[in-house]
Amino acid sequence: MKFPKLFQPKTNDFLQLLISQAEKTRQGLEALEEYLKNGDEAQAQRVQAIEKEADEVRRILIDELNRTFVTPIDREDLFALSRTIDDVLDYGYTTLDELVTFGVTPNLHLQRLVSILREAAEELHLAVMQLKDHPQVALDHATRAKSLENRAESVYRTAVADLFRAPKTLEDIVEILKMREIYRHLSNAADRGDEAANIIGDIVVKMT
Repeated sequence: MKFPKLFQPKTNDFLQLLISQAEKTRQGLEALEEYLKNGDEAQAQRVQAIEKEADEVRRILIDELNRTFVTPIDREDLFALSRTIDDVLDYGYTTLDELVTFGVTPNLHLQRLVSILREAAEELHLAVMQLKDHPQVALDHATRAKSLENRAESVYRTAVADLFRAPKTLEDIVEILKMREIYRHLSNAADRGDEAANIIGDIVVKMT
């Protein structure tokens, strides 16, 4: 018996959209990392452009979810994975925005945090790519992404501690508040990456 097109699972469509989202998140973090290294304005513009492209992919995925009755992966898992992958890039974008708004010069802590987040985004991209045909390989990549989140949190704690190590002037306190806010954005990005990895793990359990 053939089901109407509306009710047919769109396995490849949904996975391709997730892969595209994850790829754009990886690309966005790569561009942010390059910007922090050399302050290249072209890389900042690239982050902004990629973030908009990723938002469009997510809108398409949500529209497909709303118009499809049967999904190859649990509907809530698809929505949550798309959301968390999007959040990683969104926090990368807001980090860039605040760097520019506050006029902050990137330090080694910021560079290290973004480098780790870029690695985590790579692992999430690989995990989503392998989800359909090699779920256990996808789980391996998700596990690596989780370990990178732990490293990011360690760097975050060290960075915040360094802000308060010595007596500060009023001017220093203003700078501390700026840096702590930027660090918090990157910590939130790491948290969302960890959540995405957990969702991938849940999907693999349901698939196997």
